[in-house]
Amino acid sequence: MTVTESAPGGHASADEHALHEGILRRQSARESAARTYARTLPIVPVRARGLTIEGADGRRYLDCLSGAGTLALGHNHPVVLAAVRRVLESGAPLHALDLATPVKDAFVTELFATLPPGLAARARVQFCGPAGTDAVEAALKLVRAATGRSTVMAFTGAYHGMTAGASAASGHAEDVRVARLPYPQEYRCPFGVGGARGAELAARWTESVLDDPKSGVPEPAGMILEPVQGEGGVHPAPDAWLRRMRRITAERSIPLIADEIQTGVGRTGAFWAVDHSGVTPDVMVLSKAIGGSLPLAVVVYRDDLDVWEPGAHAGTFRGNQLAMAAGTATLAHVRENRLAERAATLGARMLAQLGRLAEEHACVGEVRGRGLMLGVELVDPETEPGHDDCGIAADGPGIAAEDQGAVAEDQGVTLMRGSSAKPRPAAPALAAAVQRECLRRGLIVELGGRHASVVRLLPPLTITDEQAAAVLDRLADAVDAVARDRAGGAVARDRAGGIARP
Repeated sequence: MTVTESAPGGHASADEHALHEGILRRQSARESAARTYARTLPIVPVRARGLTIEGADGRRYLDCLSGAGTLALGHNHPVVLAAVRRVLESGAPLHALDLATPVKDAFVTELFATLPPGLAARARVQFCGPAGTDAVEAALKLVRAATGRSTVMAFTGAYHGMTAGASAASGHAEDVRVARLPYPQEYRCPFGVGGARGAELAARWTESVLDDPKSGVPEPAGMILEPVQGEGGVHPAPDAWLRRMRRITAERSIPLIADEIQTGVGRTGAFWAVDHSGVTPDVMVLSKAIGGSLPLAVVVYRDDLDVWEPGAHAGTFRGNQLAMAAGTATLAHVRENRLAERAATLGARMLAQLGRLAEEHACVGEVRGRGLMLGVELVDPETEPGHDDCGIAADGPGIAAEDQGAVAEDQGVTLMRGSSAKPRPAAPALAAAVQRECLRRGLIVELGGRHASVVRLLPPLTITDEQAAAVLDRLADAVDAVARDRAGGAVARDRAGGIARP
């Protein structure tokens, strides 16, 4: 579709409006209070293709949520639809538990062809429940069985799922078997310095916890990390730091688990995000895009970790043939059409253009990302920089004035710094306002970060240059509108208080 066709539609007819409102009203009355996206995105999708969704009210939207990163090829891509039709028309079983089938064999063959070479040569794969959190649970169970140990090392800001073990690894539940480590960041470095120095301090902290017998952390069963933290606010791990984590774990015989659920299948500009650093993990947990828009999750791991007895881990829906067929088509299309390379090139260009927002608006603290996994952090422009989220002064050396707002290549990770090296407090209300203004302009975006203050872009890898320009235009318009509204409100408050502003 062209950008013109993707633009928000005109006024809905009375029938369309009634259908739209009726469905939303019944959803609110009947569905759980735990629903999330439906609260901030009150749309009713009825048709979709590529980047575009059409709602029941007749409006069209550019979808940069992509099923939380599930839709590598966008909605209803022809190669995915063709693969699903072939299975449906063949008479093949749609549900096969863990039995061998031609469809599964083709999927595993294509998957193994994309894996880091050091893992593919000796890999085993376990199909588990259909969601990413099921794969995380299986991976934690696997390394605990293989090592005989129970503690897992995870990182601040992580998101690995919603089930008990995955939630504990994400920092959302109390579990003495999970030890928390600092994850390197640029804008909100836990050590107040950022850059290579911050990553070095984070690595030293990890080594200290592992090697100090008085650290209180038992010898761990494994370490789990995201090469780019997604829900945590789009934080790419520096490549050198990731290699350091690989060396630290290998020297101590600790299995390294890479959570590639959202970063995989070309999203970050390499087929797997660990490929940027050349790291070969012991375990990879995969879901989302590997199912080609359908539910599928697997754990891929080194053969010497395969200590499970038959039936030690299972899942009723681990034999979803339609998802495997859709996944094979997606993996092959991304590989054959070099869409990971395309994501790297276009993502870098989009990031550079997003950097203008940080230069023009004090409410934009930083833009960052890797490939087509991008984030814009909103901050309180009325608070002086120099305090982190806890109000602790950041004593780092800062960034030279001539470098502010410039693209920084830090150990292979592309970041766009904002107008100050020291962070202002996060502004979740502003981020929510930007999301609403985006929706009004026909653009669907997600919020993330530890305070939901980061506007996230996860467009499909098939997005065109023209569509990318439309996405950035609409986002810039939304940020402009929120900034103007914020400035107008500040002036009104000052006038009410008798304060004259220049």
